[in-house]
Amino acid sequence: MSKKCIAVIGAGISGLGAIKCCLDEDLEPTCFERNDDIGGLWKFRKNPSEKMPSIYKSVTINTSKEMMCFSDFLIPDHFPNYMHNSKLMDYFRMYAKHFGLLKYIRFKTKVRSVRKRTDFSVSGQWDVVVEAEGKQETLVFDGILVCSGHHTDPYLPLQSFPSIKKFEGCYFHSREYKSPEDYVGKRIVVVGIGNSGVDIAMELSHVAKQVFLSTRRGSWILHRVWDNGYPMDSSLFTRFNSFLQKLLTIAQINNYL
Repeated sequence: MSKKCIAVIGAGISGLGAIKCCLDEDLEPTCFERNDDIGGLWKFRKNPSEKMPSIYKSVTINTSKEMMCFSDFLIPDHFPNYMHNSKLMDYFRMYAKHFGLLKYIRFKTKVRSVRKRTDFSVSGQWDVVVEAEGKQETLVFDGILVCSGHHTDPYLPLQSFPSIKKFEGCYFHSREYKSPEDYVGKRIVVVGIGNSGVDIAMELSHVAKQVFLSTRRGSWILHRVWDNGYPMDSSLFTRFNSFLQKLLTIAQINNYL
C-alpha cells in the first residue's frame, strides 16, 4: 500500500513540526514555502512582501526555551533562555538538519488554491494548485496541513481615530517598524500594550525625545526572569497556578501577583 501524500503549507515553526509528524506516521509530506528559507514569522526581513509576517530587528522571544522547544529536539544548553530571533532561526536550522526535513520543502512556491476533488466523498483527496517561477501545476494530495500562521494582515483601525486625516506626522502599524534609528529626537505615541507595543515603546525610549504608551485598560508588565533567576513562564505557568485561576477572582489573582 502506497503512502498517503500530505501537503504542508508553510515552513515556519508549525510547518517544520508538521513535516516531522508526517514522517513519524509514515506519511509522505510535501511542504510549500513561498519564501526562500524556513522560519516563517521568525525570519527577519527588512522589506517583507505583502501578506507576509514581519518582525522588528530586536525581537526576542517571550517564551523560555524550556517551554517552547520541540519535545524531540531540545534547545542546546548554551543558548539563552530567551532567544533573539536569529538564535531561534539557528535552532530551526538545527532541527531541520537533524531530522532531514529540508528535502521535503519546495521553496519559492506559492499555493494558489486548495479544493476538494470531484470524487472527494470517495477518495478524500484534494487538488492543490501551486505556482513557482511563473508556472502553475496541479497536484493531488490525501490530506492538507495549513501552517501559514496568522500574523499576515496588520489591523489598523483608523475609523477609531477620525482626526487622523489632519495629523501631520506619520502613522503606521508595528508590522512596518524595524529599528529605532529613524525616530531619533521625535515624540511618539505607541497605541497598544501587547508584547510588540511594550517592546517598541521601550526600544524607542532610548532614542526618541518622548514616548507615550497608550492603553485602554491596566495591565501587568512582567519581567522575563522571575525569582531566583528562573524563567517567568516556567515559574508561573504551573498546574497549581492554573488550578488557582479557576478558583480565584481577577482581583484576588492581581493581589497574588
